[in-house]
Amino acid sequence: MTADTNPYAAPKAPVADTATPMQGDFVPGGRALPAGRGWAWIVEGWALFRRQPLMWILVAAVLLVIFIVFAFIPILGSLAAVVLAPVFGAGLVIGSRALAEGGSLEVAHLFAGFRERFGTLATVGLIYLGASVAIALVVGLVTGAGVWKLVGSGAGPASVGGAGATVLLAFLVMMALMLPVMMAVWFAPPLVVFHELGAGEAMRQSFVACLRNIMPFLVYGVIALLLGMLAALPFGLGWLVLGPVLGASLYTSYRDIFFK
Repeated sequence: MTADTNPYAAPKAPVADTATPMQGDFVPGGRALPAGRGWAWIVEGWALFRRQPLMWILVAAVLLVIFIVFAFIPILGSLAAVVLAPVFGAGLVIGSRALAEGGSLEVAHLFAGFRERFGTLATVGLIYLGASVAIALVVGLVTGAGVWKLVGSGAGPASVGGAGATVLLAFLVMMALMLPVMMAVWFAPPLVVFHELGAGEAMRQSFVACLRNIMPFLVYGVIALLLGMLAALPFGLGWLVLGPVLGASLYTSYRDIFFK
């Protein structure tokens, strides 16, 4: 599908009824950009945040509460969090688009992915989950590390005694193997909801776009890491601002890479 497709035309998505067709020419697989654009995506995300800061913080707080609830549900909660992450990601880019086009951000945008292409977005999450478990199994078998200590949260080396070095090595190997999967998922939500691509095609184009922009993403990642360290200082409260900015930067980077 082309960028002229309006994914909000269906009456079942009233929060997006006022969306307009995207301007510019859609570039399948994205275009290669200079390294400095990685910083620009964050700056442009900040600009979107400044338009409705209180609403962005409210959206971030609601999303945080949802994932905290997931964390309290043994096993199934963690699985649901992974599967639904692209669904919520789609809601964030839908809200960012509305804001960028002169509209307003609403809490309802966070749940727009449940109305727009939910099955495809959940499929992206399922593929990511399946890849994560498969890679953890392989790495666990090769290194002897516990699989659930690799895929779970809070399995640091200090928590496993003398096996800490093995788990740490296994975790690093797993992250290296997971990088292509994360690249494939990164832009999948906007490609699914804005261009009606299937899960496989959206993930393929996302991977190609990330591969073509390794340097901008390296700059983006380093800056985001430094900002994340600063945001964590006041009891993590800075993430109520940085989280929305990075969420908005997903939309700004998508627009920058996939349109000319």
